[in-house]
Amino acid sequence: MKLRSIELSLPGAAEAATFLTDIWGMAPASVEGATHYLRGSGSFPYLIALAESVDCYVRSTTFVCTADRLEQLKASVSAAGLNAASVVSHDPGGGYGIIVELAEGELLRFLVDAQEVAPIEGADLPVKLTHVVFNSIDAERTGHLVEDALGFRVSDRTKGMVFVRCNDSHHSTAFARAGISSLNHIAFEMEDLDAVMRGIGRLRDQDMAPAWGPGRHGPGANVFAYFIAPFGPVIEFSTAVNKVPDDYPVGAPEDWTWPARRIDQWGISTKDFDGLRAAEEKFRHRRDWEPQSLDVLTEENI
Repeated sequence: MKLRSIELSLPGAAEAATFLTDIWGMAPASVEGATHYLRGSGSFPYLIALAESVDCYVRSTTFVCTADRLEQLKASVSAAGLNAASVVSHDPGGGYGIIVELAEGELLRFLVDAQEVAPIEGADLPVKLTHVVFNSIDAERTGHLVEDALGFRVSDRTKGMVFVRCNDSHHSTAFARAGISSLNHIAFEMEDLDAVMRGIGRLRDQDMAPAWGPGRHGPGANVFAYFIAPFGPVIEFSTAVNKVPDDYPVGAPEDWTWPARRIDQWGISTKDFDGLRAAEEKFRHRRDWEPQSLDVLTEENI
């Protein structure tokens, strides 16, 4: 299983797409109606979809998997009693599968037969999404839920987050102990450390300083730089997170502590706590979709 894309709805989708292509460094994939699809250098047809809307919300977060894995998901999701529906994707790449609503409203979409595309050149293009992080009212509960219902595995716990993986990458998502349910941030994996630093430089050319970073995280050990995008969310330049074995020991909060005043491994980063918190509250989860039977394939209803 792999994390593929995130789908957002927001006012000013065209302007957000322009920022991400002209300044952040993504490539346009397609525009379908009022939805803009943007890609990276890798083989996924898009990494982020931006749909015009009067409100800001996370439409879905999409994973791709095998047909066998999808059947396992149907059984485990049903056993967990989660709201779910069969879906056909009309986004680039197509595919079909299920969409699952977690306890706090997060909508995760799992697709099979989704087509990929030829990679493209671009040293400053993101390669893929490395992770999507959500704020949670009860991150521990959600961590246990995704292990039981989705077959994900908790990799580490810190004072701030529960890190979860769906393959051998340390985390594809995480749940922040934030007291609210919303999108925390979206992380784009860059080709290497130099690409992360060049990205910071591009944004500094536009008078945009990092809200946090550069630095190196503990869990996952990725180098990071967070920015507050003009259209609202927190977005991250990141190197790849560490690969971990099946028997990786789950870390506890006491395993991830720093000396006083240090907030990353290197100890050089500063953080705009208030600005990041406000941005993290902007994109909530949509709660008015209609879950349907998993027995009948339906049109996508989000």
